[in-house]
Amino acid sequence: MLAAMLVPQGMAYAELTGLPAYTGIYTTIAALLAYSVFGPNRRLVLGPDSSLAPVIAAVVLPLAAGDPATAIVLASAMSILAGLVCLAAGYLSLGVVTELLSKPLRIGYLNGIAILIFVSQVPKALGFSVSADNTLDTLVETIKGIAGNEIVAGALAISLASVAVIVGLGKVTKAVPGVVIAALGSIGAVALFDLSSIDTVGAIPSGLPLLTIPGVDFSLVPALLGGAVAVALVSFADTGALSTATALKSGEHIDPNSEIKALGAANLLSGFFQGFATSASSSRTAVAMAVGAKSQLAGLIAGIGVILIVVFAPGVVSGIPAPTLAAIVITASFTLFDWNGVAWLWKARRSEFILMLGALLGVLVLGVLEGIGVAIVLSLANFFRKAWRPHSTELGRVRGVPGFHDRERHPEAEVVPGLLLVRYDAPIFFANAADFGRRLQELLRSADRPIRKVIVVGNAITDIDTTGAEILDHILDDLESRHVGFAFAGLKGPTKDRLRRYGIYGRLGDDNFFPNTLSAVSSHEQEGDSPAAG
Repeated sequence: MLAAMLVPQGMAYAELTGLPAYTGIYTTIAALLAYSVFGPNRRLVLGPDSSLAPVIAAVVLPLAAGDPATAIVLASAMSILAGLVCLAAGYLSLGVVTELLSKPLRIGYLNGIAILIFVSQVPKALGFSVSADNTLDTLVETIKGIAGNEIVAGALAISLASVAVIVGLGKVTKAVPGVVIAALGSIGAVALFDLSSIDTVGAIPSGLPLLTIPGVDFSLVPALLGGAVAVALVSFADTGALSTATALKSGEHIDPNSEIKALGAANLLSGFFQGFATSASSSRTAVAMAVGAKSQLAGLIAGIGVILIVVFAPGVVSGIPAPTLAAIVITASFTLFDWNGVAWLWKARRSEFILMLGALLGVLVLGVLEGIGVAIVLSLANFFRKAWRPHSTELGRVRGVPGFHDRERHPEAEVVPGLLLVRYDAPIFFANAADFGRRLQELLRSADRPIRKVIVVGNAITDIDTTGAEILDHILDDLESRHVGFAFAGLKGPTKDRLRRYGIYGRLGDDNFFPNTLSAVSSHEQEGDSPAAG
């Protein structure tokens, strides 16, 4: 059953990349066989993926200049390059690079891809074609086609029925893939109602492809390599997230670098057999789990099944109508678009909702490859924004509640006489060092009592760079001129080691570094009660 689903799905994603449909079959076989040998996750299924197809198309189609044979060679070469990038990342333990794409930006990027996919497939589902260079132009041309009565009734009926079957069966059971039923049903409908005017996949090459090393002009390699890196980054994120989710369900521990190496092997094999770049698939994995797959043997059997279909029943495959392939891709865009994630971000954190929206618009307005760059830039900018102006607050005592608490959140909190107790929730480095100094000065100015000592609660201060040390030196100079003491509470050992090298630790002395806030405050209060203090 899994093999039967993979054939039309692979063909649909191949057409989404702008390649002949049969290349999707080759990619499917290569991905299944490679992962069954090298894959660390027993349930994960790899294959052509809707999130990668627009990336591949954005790189390959302009370079191919409309020649399908050239497009196949370029896509295969890009798959090999993506495989090498994945293997290098795996052996260099660079799996963490996917963390450059935070959750809201992954949601935004993939939602943008989902909209792009949907818009690109609507004309095919309606039975006509458009000529456009971007998503907005495609949408405009589609509306013109609809207004100009270019819709083919038979194509519309087949695509709507296919979407209904795929979505409907998906809600009822995962064990019976709606893709298979839709493909077989549409083949039957074309024959039964004599819909010969509707385009079908057409004849596919007999047998299996031979091992081929794609030859490309060296001048095209930089463009293909850029696309390969983009493909690798997106597939890292997709495969890593899906692998982690399935591993948690089964109690497995999956090494992310092993996962990336397996992904690299799948891309290499696909590229050498006239396929294109591949990734993990949530829909295929869900079907595999629904039919009881518990090892890579399921992928191996599915791969052999696809080979048997292609070798012994190619005529069935060639009869699939083009509107059905469009419907398969359209339903994939439904699952790719994360409605729940959008709603949750809107409710939970508006700033991250805006980031999500920025990544989405980056894909739709600038393009697929540029959208990845926008997502990464936004992610880094958001990190920098949070580190540039981190949270800091004055602490006080709340009656009946142990410890010391944020006075902004607890206005009833009582201050300790003669003490300014401040918590700073970030490392102190060049971007926020001045903010740290200003914040202390503001709190000193706004204090409505004499201050004899400043204690900084530094549990979250995991590092202080040289700029931070410079600012700290200036702060100490200012406090000494006012005859105000200074101490740290809860500062970690490695951060104290930094201060030793800067000379600040010696300037303050051991007596001004406390293991926790309670001991620091107690020491201050004892000093205040001592006769010498009066």
